[in-house]
Parts: sequence; C-alpha cells; structure tokens
Amino acid sequence: MITKFINRILRRDPMVKHTHANNTGAPKRIPKKSHRIDPHLLSKNAVKVTQTLQQAGYEAFIVGGAVRDLVLGIGPKDFDVATNATPDQVQRLFRKARLIGRRFQIVHVTFFGKGHPEIIEVSTFRALLDNAGDHVAESGRILRDNVWGSQGEDAARRDFTINAMYYDPSTETVLDYHGGMVDMQKKTLRMIGDPAKRYREDPVRMLRAIRFAAKTGFALDADTRAPIAKLGKLLQDVPSARLFDEILKLLMSGYSWAAIQGLKDAGLHHGLLPLLDHILDSSESSKGANDFVKLALANTDQRIQSGKSVSAGFLFATLLWPDLLQNWKANIAKGMANIPALHDAMDDTIATQSSGMTIQRRFESDMREIWSMQPRFEKRVGRYPYRLIESPRFRAGYDFMLLRCATGEQNPAIGDWWTNFIATDPAGQEDLMASAKNESGLSASSPAKRRRRRKPKAAIAPEPLAD
Repeated sequence: MITKFINRILRRDPMVKHTHANNTGAPKRIPKKSHRIDPHLLSKNAVKVTQTLQQAGYEAFIVGGAVRDLVLGIGPKDFDVATNATPDQVQRLFRKARLIGRRFQIVHVTFFGKGHPEIIEVSTFRALLDNAGDHVAESGRILRDNVWGSQGEDAARRDFTINAMYYDPSTETVLDYHGGMVDMQKKTLRMIGDPAKRYREDPVRMLRAIRFAAKTGFALDADTRAPIAKLGKLLQDVPSARLFDEILKLLMSGYSWAAIQGLKDAGLHHGLLPLLDHILDSSESSKGANDFVKLALANTDQRIQSGKSVSAGFLFATLLWPDLLQNWKANIAKGMANIPALHDAMDDTIATQSSGMTIQRRFESDMREIWSMQPRFEKRVGRYPYRLIESPRFRAGYDFMLLRCATGEQNPAIGDWWTNFIATDPAGQEDLMASAKNESGLSASSPAKRRRRRKPKAAIAPEPLAD
C-alpha cells in the first residue's frame, strides 16, 4: 500500500523499472572534465523537458545521436530524451505534447519560438527483446515495442555504442553502458550485442551503420560489417515508407556521396535506388551521369553543412535525371514529339524507381515540375521568360538547369542568360530578350509576324509552354 501511495504521489507506474540495475552492469559515469560537452550547444527546450520530468520525480536524460554529436563538438539538429515515465505520464506534464507511433509509442513535445517550432522526442526506457515475448516475429524482426524496462535494458536495445550514452544536463554527467566514449576515441562504429541478430531484428540498422560511418568518418568494426553482405536482402521486407525515410536521411546527412560509396562497398545499393547502380558504374558510358549526380550531391552536402535548407524533391530529381534523360531521348528517337516524349519518360522513370524504394507523392510532384521546366528554359522569346519566373518552382528548376550547364549537358550560355535575366532591371531584360531573338535568327527590330486569329476571348487557347 505504501509503495502504491508513493508511486501515485510521484505519478510513477509500478510496471516500469526505476533503477539502473540491469544485466548489462552499472554504467561508467563520465564527468564534464572528460566529456567536455559545451552547454551552449544544448537545446534549451531539451533541457527544459529533462528538468520538468526530473522535478516530477522521473529520471530523464538527453540520449542517442545528440549526445554523440555533443561529445564531437557538433551542435545536434535534433534532441531526444529518454525517461522512465510512460508516454501517458509524459503527455500529462506538457501542454503541447502528443502521442505518436504504433510499434513503439513515443511523445512529441513541441515548443514554439521565433523561428521554426522545435520538437523534442521523448521515449520511455525499453525492455530487452528477451522480455518482449510475442512482440517479435519468428525471423527476429521487431513487431511491437511497447514494453518498458530499465535504463540499462534501454541502453542494450540501442544499436551502436556511440548512440547508447545518456547525458544529464543537471549534473553534466554522461552515463556510458557499452564503452561508447572509448569507441569514439578510437573512431570505431561498433554494434551492441551480436550484429547478425541485431540486423535481423531491424534490417534498417544496416543503412544506419553506413550513414553514421559516413557522417562521423568512423570505420565499421569488423564484426559489425561482416554480416551486412549476407543479410542485405532483408531490406526488401522493410515497409516502403520506413525505407524511404532512412534513405532520405542518408542522402541528406551532409555526407551523401560518402554514404553512397559506403552502400556500394557493403553491397546494399542494388534495388534501393535503381539509379545508384548507374551512377556507381565506372564505365565510360556512365561518366556524364556520374558527373551530374556527383555535382548535385556535392552541392547538397555543402548546403546542409552550411545550415541551409534542401529540397528532397530536388535531390531525387537530380538522382533520377540521367535515367529520365535516357528515356526521353529514346522516346524522341521513336518519333514522339519533344514534350510528350518528356512526360512519357517521367512516367517510365518513376515506375522503374517504384520497383525498389517508392518515392512519396509530394516529392514526386516537385520532381515532375522541375523536369517539366527544363525545355522551357530554351524558350526565351515573347512572354515565356516572364511566365516562367512566376512559377512557384522556378528557383528549383533554375538551379537544376545550372547543374546541367555545369556538366556540359546544357549550353552554358543559356544558364548565363537566365542568371542575367533574373538579376537585371526591366530595361535590361528587354535587351536580353532582343539578344535571344538574334541568337535564334530573328530580327530584334522586326519580330516574326504571327497570323491573328479573331476568336471570342473565352475560346482563345493558351500558348504552349514549350515546343
């Protein structure tokens, strides 16, 4: 009775373990003088979440990749908090909090400030799979994960040692259960537990291994790398939406080319993005495609490392462009008109990609707009340029066209013309229009005459966007 009364006062759930004791042993406590985490890199909202939970009688720590980045002296993009409070208990402590997830229920606590809203993800300590019973499939893959445990069990459930450290902002102490700090000093990425078993539990961990290695520059531990080639086929059973999210994280990690090379070295690139097979081909026939994609990925990495935003739709448009370009040319060779040939090539390219990892429709729409815009950049007469710059996706289409110019696929003079057209005043734009007419063989003073059609205004058909 007394225990139940105390639990009620502290809002604790008696089904959740509240001690560090576990079969993994006690954690190593690393003080500030050793980990040297700069408090200025911490999110004030993440600290507020840990403080609120601790004041309510719960344990709460910043955890995972955020701790890894803090130790490396990098400002984390996202902050996760782990606690022994259940999701319902967490939700009751914060006004802007909502429960999400089925496989493993977590809480998103949202803070609104001057910039974009910040979401702090709060998860409850998880039990070891040995205690999860029928929540695991016969293959070992996790089906459901709402089984709470101790902090030690939660640490053992995490994938890599460098992601299994817990930081308490109130004491400025790091709790390290699996030697993550030592592995960071050795620049080694090591799986906790038996790597083959852990990959079977969640095949996405293989992709995460490649992404973390590319981002940190760490080398995969030999035992961690060994099973990947054999178990890579398990990725085919991962739900498409989750696979897409992980590939997107990999491509937008700021080290995308290194990550793609890591996929190739591990034998994981086949079937994820069909284009990866082409761009990783070292043959002379693939050189142009390789140059285009490498430049696009390099620009993406540079923007991300500089803290600038990146459009996922733009990124996938660049990755699939060489494949689309090949289909487009093939359609024209069959006798199809330019624009119908392009749209037919879009359909074929996206359909081919869907046989591997399905790209979400919202990004597919952006891709189609960017691709459709490319022939229009060659149309520099009449009102076409003015209409084009009013397009919501003009900037993305323009940047895409500049990539084509940089690799020699498009005439660089066209890229220079549009750059000047954007930057100049109306009078300068008229001069550029005149120069474009001269280039196309038209007289600047005597533009080509058009036969007037006298039709009711409502019946006048719009001018085509491109030939």
